[in-house]
Amino acid sequence: MLTEEQASQLREALMQERRRLVRNAQDGLSFSMNRDRDKIGRDSIDESAEEELFSTELRLRDREKWLLGKIDGALDRVKSGTIDDCEDCGERIGFRRLMARPVTTLCIECKEQQEKEEDIHATPASGGNFGLGGGGEEAAPSEE
Repeated sequence: MLTEEQASQLREALMQERRRLVRNAQDGLSFSMNRDRDKIGRDSIDESAEEELFSTELRLRDREKWLLGKIDGALDRVKSGTIDDCEDCGERIGFRRLMARPVTTLCIECKEQQEKEEDIHATPASGGNFGLGGGGEEAAPSEE
């Protein structure tokens, strides 16, 4: 069980990251709203480069939106006092691990086991495909 001081430290770290992500989202919205759409005098390479930049920006914002959801979940767990409970085995998650990765839901042992299982599923069954996955399936991104 976390002490009140530890819970407060964790809550503040989560809130700080949440504020950063919200600020980035606002900047991203401003970026997309203020795009220069005047294409006169621009060649296809300029347009292509701008579209690639915009696409990258959107992917980044989508990932940050996903992380924002994880942060909100972690804040709920801090409030309910369950932030340090591993969702797989129920054992305690150490405070140092929580401070390093505040959105974690797994203790270090369960996370290591999850990564081993992901490695097994991501390892191609046969050579020759240069590690691009076997059978057309891609490994799901890690939840942490």
